[in-house]
Amino acid sequence: MTAALTAAINAAPRYGQPDLRRDAERIVAGGATGVQVRVTGESRSMVATAGVADLRTKSPVPPSGYFRIGSSNKTFVATVVLQLAGEGKLSLDDTVDRWLPGLIKGHGNDGRKITVRNLLQHTSGIIDDYPYPTAIASSREYRRHWHDTYTPQQVISRAMRHKPAFAPGKGWLYSNTGYAALGLIIEKATGRPWHEEVERHVIKPLGLKHTRWPAGSAELPWPHARGYSVFKTSEGFVDTTRHRDADASGGLISTTADLDRFFAALLSGKLLRPAQLADMRKTVPVATELQRVWPGARYGLGLIQRPLPCGGTYLGHGGDILGFMTRTGVTADGKRRIVISVSTERFDSTERALRLEAAADRLVNRALCRTR
Repeated sequence: MTAALTAAINAAPRYGQPDLRRDAERIVAGGATGVQVRVTGESRSMVATAGVADLRTKSPVPPSGYFRIGSSNKTFVATVVLQLAGEGKLSLDDTVDRWLPGLIKGHGNDGRKITVRNLLQHTSGIIDDYPYPTAIASSREYRRHWHDTYTPQQVISRAMRHKPAFAPGKGWLYSNTGYAALGLIIEKATGRPWHEEVERHVIKPLGLKHTRWPAGSAELPWPHARGYSVFKTSEGFVDTTRHRDADASGGLISTTADLDRFFAALLSGKLLRPAQLADMRKTVPVATELQRVWPGARYGLGLIQRPLPCGGTYLGHGGDILGFMTRTGVTADGKRRIVISVSTERFDSTERALRLEAAADRLVNRALCRTR
């Protein structure tokens, strides 16, 4: 970003409802069926939708619809882990074996050397071998497997068939499997499943009435846009709304309003003690190959930090899951926030996926730089 362009953005007029609507429409033009977005500034919130909720009926996208938040779930899980650390119930320097003896082992994987911090920050080296839903690659596979479920132990066992990408702490690799292990550590430390701890320590205190764990259900609460996936099989948009994915790496269902409230509370210090929030915000660079998708990105403990073209940075955590793409952002001072839910995931080509990502990025940057 040139200095001239940065100056132009800083001098631009206040971001308004027409701007938000146009930027949402650009996401649809970038290859999505529908989008809902919420932008919050110091004095107001704006909501906009674009596209359709259902390709068959052409119904409009509900402005407060439910969606699967995917990996935005990781920030909820990290918050609970850091709360437990603040209460002295575990330490970020505890090894995985301290809590899950013998679970992480084989082919060079060693839970005696991987810490809780490594899992939170994706520096464990553990390879993902998720059986579902990320491995679905066609409508036929979706029809065969949408109802499948896997325990965290099964997910971890599959990952143990592979050598780690690097020694713990010696690199960065996004690992859903690591967060499946964190869910088990929460359960071991508290005696309750991760989602119950999230409900007790985050959802209920903040009054997030529309954030929930789906348990065994494959359905979304009403209202919602249908979620679509575009595979490499040239089938076009495939309805992938129904599926079961409820582990700690990406299991929650929520709304833009609830995610906005959660990230605002978290980054203003309402959920974590100062020491734990400071730990959460300590970042390391993400892998080089992801810089193409997330330019300038750094990863904390369940948080992603990105630079803004107008200067400074923002924090949040996106989520990608069959049918839904979530993007969130909060400026460093917490005064400007954005939550985007796109009801399409594109797996058909890297180029089309990056085009959709770029459209969402444009919205985030413009809204966070110009909203008052």
